[in-house]
Amino acid sequence: MAAAEFAEDGDALFVLTAAMLTPERFPGVLGDDYPAACAGLGLAPLDAGYGLVFGQDGTGARWTVASTDAAMVACALAAWDCGLEYDLSPEEVSIAASLPGWPVPVAVAAPGVPEPYDPDEAAAGRPPLTPPDSSVWGAAQRRLGADEIAVHWRDWRDQVAGPEDTADPRTGSEPGPEPGPEPGPDSAADAATDSARSAAPAPSHPGVRRALAAAEGYLRQVPPAGRVRTAHGALRADGPGWSLVARIDDMAFVLLDEAPGEVLPVGRGPSLPPLLEALGRLAAAPARTTAVTTS
Repeated sequence: MAAAEFAEDGDALFVLTAAMLTPERFPGVLGDDYPAACAGLGLAPLDAGYGLVFGQDGTGARWTVASTDAAMVACALAAWDCGLEYDLSPEEVSIAASLPGWPVPVAVAAPGVPEPYDPDEAAAGRPPLTPPDSSVWGAAQRRLGADEIAVHWRDWRDQVAGPEDTADPRTGSEPGPEPGPEPGPDSAADAATDSARSAAPAPSHPGVRRALAAAEGYLRQVPPAGRVRTAHGALRADGPGWSLVARIDDMAFVLLDEAPGEVLPVGRGPSLPPLLEALGRLAAAPARTTAVTTS
């Protein structure tokens, strides 16, 4: 897409790309839920959410602008996804914060703008935001890996057993995938999951059963907004130390902080389908305050 430009505090910002930060849609790398993602950026968790605009100023410095005009950013993203041009120019009155750096990898470059760099911390008033280090494993990398699986669900699904798989996740008998050749990582997000791809097949792990039990607990006590949501057609659930990615009519994958680089497949069996169906209803009604049962 072509870089857009708008003025903020008298300086031109060349817009490279954008992302949503709402209860239903936010970069998982920022937190396990929407309030946590907002807190990491120093923002109040508004019900309507924000649009995050990633760009550079005229010197090349990286900036992340949070706009309360989430609808405009959503329109821009939809247009760009369709290959259409969209001049993303948030009004100054809608700008909630201008933060140094980028919290996610940005591969788009603006022609004629110097190489990107992080603004000086003292001048910016806070440490610059940076994408997670893909050479280590932790909560951010775990969530980033889960986001990548949601985007490339079919690729991951093709690596594991076929539809006849009936392993019950509560027994720990998860099926192992059959890894095939994978392309090299072309982004920090791909690098974060490259080791996970090469780690399959994964053995049974007790953390899988703990993650499923924690997810089931969300049906009895509604979690913070965004803890269970849909992303790229997949069901996403997160909690302290774990992430789950699934298709409601199919199987699931679990990633754990305690299992660096591993993607643990969970077969449907008899217990997974009702859990996924109930989590799907919870994701479709993020504002509800009563538990969703599996019956």
